[in-house]
Amino acid sequence: MSGTLDIVLRNSTDASALYAHVTGTSDDGLFILSSDGKTAYHPPNPTQTLSPLGADCAINIGGAGQTKTLTIPYVSGGRVWFSKEKPLSFFVNPGPALVEPSALNARDANYELDWGFAEFTFNRSELYVNISFVDFVSLPVSLRLENADGKVTNVAGMPSDGLEKVCAGLTAQGQKDGAGWDKLVVRSGAGSLLRALSPNSGAVMVPDLLKGYFDKYVEAVWAKYAKEDLTVNTQFKWGDAKGRVNADGQLDFGGDAGKFGKPSAADIFSCNSGPFAHGEGVTDEALNIGARLAAAFNRSTLLANSNQPEGEDVAKYYQEDPTNHYARICHATSVEGRGYAFPYDDVGSSHGVDQSGFLNDPKPKTLTIGVGAPLE
Repeated sequence: MSGTLDIVLRNSTDASALYAHVTGTSDDGLFILSSDGKTAYHPPNPTQTLSPLGADCAINIGGAGQTKTLTIPYVSGGRVWFSKEKPLSFFVNPGPALVEPSALNARDANYELDWGFAEFTFNRSELYVNISFVDFVSLPVSLRLENADGKVTNVAGMPSDGLEKVCAGLTAQGQKDGAGWDKLVVRSGAGSLLRALSPNSGAVMVPDLLKGYFDKYVEAVWAKYAKEDLTVNTQFKWGDAKGRVNADGQLDFGGDAGKFGKPSAADIFSCNSGPFAHGEGVTDEALNIGARLAAAFNRSTLLANSNQPEGEDVAKYYQEDPTNHYARICHATSVEGRGYAFPYDDVGSSHGVDQSGFLNDPKPKTLTIGVGAPLE
């Protein structure tokens, strides 16, 4: 690969101006693309928290229908951010560490803006890029990747009215079961729809939201696998792991495969706390199995399928109650049903249809990102 990548940004919103920001980590440290769309900027290490960036890094794509081409070097942990009408505000803490916009802090300078992002890593091996609903749904983002051989792949993302449809679905689900799904809908101070939060994000804004939601389901799963084995295919060098609930009430896969206690709703939605947490003494194999368990809990397939995830069928996801209705609604709304709706939404059968909305290629040529509506 050449070491640089062209990214074409298209404004398919109704905004008179759409702004972009590109952030991540390059070989030279903290990376932000300058407003010219070509020059790397590396903020100095400040002595104060919330220090200004010190450079103009807002890229004006232009009005509706306009495009702009950017060029980036190798960047890991990258995001391309978008905001309608006004640029986003970024700050730098000692480190230097970037202070990103927050959808969960009403005092954040960006809270009332209409913004979103795509995630990517571009290195010497490949480009990997995805659209994400893990934190929230807002501006529709779509992807098209052309490689050096002319092959084109796509992720269509949300339709132009995706946010409205997701919010309507959450409101309807909240009215149906009274669990609080409607509280994930966020409106601006003026009353317009701003974003739909994931359950994990919603719990930050509304303490105890959906607390205890999965308790009865978890009890049923534990009762089932106290009597029979649960097989988890690690889809890696460890092969199949067989687990059963032991006398101590833990779902025990034996040895380095780990033992798992009963997860709470917060553990299931976040996929990284309680029995799914990383930490000292937690093996890579246990983390692998935990990811597959967390995915099955979110999709409510553990009672129906004891062969995870190779025995999974996408058509049977989210069919049982309780389930992650936010993820269900996101996938039902997305064109082709693709886009990360929880942290391990990339887990699935090796013969199944990708749910996570990612593209990757070892020979990327041009990445096109559409904002506001799927790319044509």
